[in-house]
Amino acid sequence: MHIPDGFLSAPVWIASAAVSAGVVGLSVRKVGKSLEEKQVPLMGVAGAFIFAAQMVNFPIAAGTSGHLSGAVLATLLLGPWPATLIMTAILSVQALLFQDGGITALGANILNMGVVGSFAGFLVFSVIRRVFKGKKGVLIGAFVASWTAVVLSAAVAAGEIGLSGTVPLRLALPAMAGVHVLIGLGEGIITTAALAFLLKVRKDLVYPACQPYTAAAAGGAV
Repeated sequence: MHIPDGFLSAPVWIASAAVSAGVVGLSVRKVGKSLEEKQVPLMGVAGAFIFAAQMVNFPIAAGTSGHLSGAVLATLLLGPWPATLIMTAILSVQALLFQDGGITALGANILNMGVVGSFAGFLVFSVIRRVFKGKKGVLIGAFVASWTAVVLSAAVAAGEIGLSGTVPLRLALPAMAGVHVLIGLGEGIITTAALAFLLKVRKDLVYPACQPYTAAAAGGAV
């Protein structure tokens, strides 16, 4: 899902970088005001796990590849604002040190996997959590949110490539989204299993707004 250099036109990568910079800047402010001391090492552990998971690529036809995202898992543990920063750090290291994703496309990759992945995933999860109460709701929400975030991130990436004129959207969209429909299933299973385990042994590590919903404990601000 990482977009390399040369795939995006200047207007597209500049606009993507501007949006990403704005959201990342706001995330820094939000996290600086709300992050608890015990959550700092959790950000590091989550980042290391997601970084390793993203380095495992699944080969696809025509020499392309796909991989897990991890944005929803980070969101379930820390919320969407810290998750955006975690994804930004991961994608920046991958681009700068491992040439996984282009430098000019870094803003687009952060937008697709970090911003869209974290906030779209959190929105979908929150809706399902309220429809299906209790532990069942958060587990269903984790699976559906993970799948949705992966597919939507891939679709946005395809849209950027299509707008740039590199590959027609009618070809890029089904190719990217179609493959990540399957990858999203794997991500949903992994994320749901991780959440179920944490709810059983260390519920305190799960973001409050991502814990089982009850009428008495409604809400949970972003």
